[in-house]
Amino acid sequence: MDAPQAVSNPLFVMFSDNQNIENLQQLYSDIKKYVLLQKDYAKLELVEKLTALASALAMAFVLIVLGMIALLCLLFAAAYAIAPLVGGLPASFLIITGAVLLLMGAAYLWRKKLFIGPIVRFLGKLFLDKPQPGNNGNEKS
Repeated sequence: MDAPQAVSNPLFVMFSDNQNIENLQQLYSDIKKYVLLQKDYAKLELVEKLTALASALAMAFVLIVLGMIALLCLLFAAAYAIAPLVGGLPASFLIITGAVLLLMGAAYLWRKKLFIGPIVRFLGKLFLDKPQPGNNGNEKS
């Protein structure tokens, strides 16, 4: 009688060897480990970027609050300084209020250049730029 047909099948011969089965199990294990490591790396990178974003937002908030306090003091000082020149405190406060409203209007007109553009560039750089091979992210830019 002839040898069984299954033995001559290359797939059967390839998978029948114990060494090949162990190699496939090792390959599966390595692929599974690689996928888990990539998932952990993605989580770590997300946490790093969210931390950078949160610290930038906190710093911006602190600077804005302190800047508003300083601006308020400066505007009061300017109102009291020009009061003798314009005929009293009410007129000087109206002039200062008008100047602030003009600055607010200018900021609104140029909002894309002053606010939206820098925020978009910051977020784009933070979330979309690939890290450089020699850069570990600790250097200041």
